[in-house]
Amino acid sequence: MVPVKVIKISYHPTSRSYAIILKEITGEKCLPVIVGSFEAQSIALAIESVDTPRPLTHDLICDVITGFDSSLKTVRISDLEEGVFYAQMEIESDSFGKRTIDARPSDAIAVALRMKTPILVKSKVLKEAGVSEDSLNNDEQKEKKINISLEALKEKLKCAIEQEEYEVAARLRDKISDLES
Repeated sequence: MVPVKVIKISYHPTSRSYAIILKEITGEKCLPVIVGSFEAQSIALAIESVDTPRPLTHDLICDVITGFDSSLKTVRISDLEEGVFYAQMEIESDSFGKRTIDARPSDAIAVALRMKTPILVKSKVLKEAGVSEDSLNNDEQKEKKINISLEALKEKLKCAIEQEEYEVAARLRDKISDLES
């Protein structure tokens, strides 16, 4: 198992999804894990150590673990099957010993951050789905360039329509459509 840390939360407007970027503590590989908006928000609150007036779901899970005189020992992302990550939370208590609880990686990460628990990724999963940190940065730069060129194309489309150049407008519309899909 490879220890990782959350380095950032990335939003992808085209797919309207969030990715939690986990990075090897002693290496250069990163693992992007796609999560829902609620989980991304919860993870962001945990990273920033923001207290909420009432406990959120992940706060409640932490309270239940500690309320039963237990501790969260590790969170493990152990499998990747058909594009879906699988995780377990290892909980330990004097009264019931060790228990492994199946969890979604997003929930397990949110709880681990709150409880300051190590997050581990199976080497096989990191090898299968891991990417270099440089490739993540290149993807972000490409996305920014696409957004900039989209805005420029939309402006040209608007001008073409205003000048009644409908053939040019149709070609621009098709190019915009291709970039947006």
